[in-house]
Amino acid sequence: MRYLPLLALAFLTGCTNIFLQPDHVHRYLPTREEGNWQEVRFKSADGTNLLGIWFSARKTPSKGAIVHFHGNGENMTSHYLFVYWLAAKGYDVFTFDYRGYGGSEGKKSLSGSVEDGVAALRLARGRAGGASERLIVLGQSLGGALALAALDRDGGEGVRGVILDSTFASYRETARLKLGSVWLTWPFQYPLSALLISDRWAPKRLISRRKPVPLLALHAVGDPVVPYAQGRKLFDLAPEPKEFWKLDSQGHTEALYSRASQYRPPLLAWLDRVLPN
Repeated sequence: MRYLPLLALAFLTGCTNIFLQPDHVHRYLPTREEGNWQEVRFKSADGTNLLGIWFSARKTPSKGAIVHFHGNGENMTSHYLFVYWLAAKGYDVFTFDYRGYGGSEGKKSLSGSVEDGVAALRLARGRAGGASERLIVLGQSLGGALALAALDRDGGEGVRGVILDSTFASYRETARLKLGSVWLTWPFQYPLSALLISDRWAPKRLISRRKPVPLLALHAVGDPVVPYAQGRKLFDLAPEPKEFWKLDSQGHTEALYSRASQYRPPLLAWLDRVLPN
């Protein structure tokens, strides 16, 4: 029993890997049938080389530009599948990899990923042309947390709406929930999460500071990765105008992919309301 605290400490020392789990595997690259796209190379504030994919709207003029912040695992070569289809509906779409992910250089870092998000927003404004004042930020899971932090740093010029799909309220609370789910670390969940996990970039601290633009939040009641209560807590802290979609399902970030037929049409209707012609 005397070794349990050391084992718990070892577990939580690597707990940041819960939030950043990159790889460099090229899973898919878009086909031309999936739209007119190109890889875009750009730099973060500290000079780190980053890689993104820009899908050009199939209709002109573009209705607006969607900046996509993907989740914590794999890289954009799998995550672009959530958003590329919006180009066929008239939107420019930009998705990118944080440092240490996919084709982006550097080592994974939470604060560095926030700066990478700021760089992505600036690039999107530059490429969007006439749509630079019609930006929508879409963050999924960890990507929602990073998006809020990047917007806080950036100021959100031109952003007309924010979509948070399955995003948590607190890094610390999420780590505590993970510790509480393992018998070995359950007794240490409160002291260790408080001591070793920072909430500097916690969405619950940033959500009220965002520009007062429409917010759409989506979360499944049975989400096995980010508990529903975390998503609802974040939404409740957000100022108006806001809208919450409660998914009666058991998945994580499934609305725009495995349940696309059900949720893509209302998402397009929401975009039309936020970005009227």
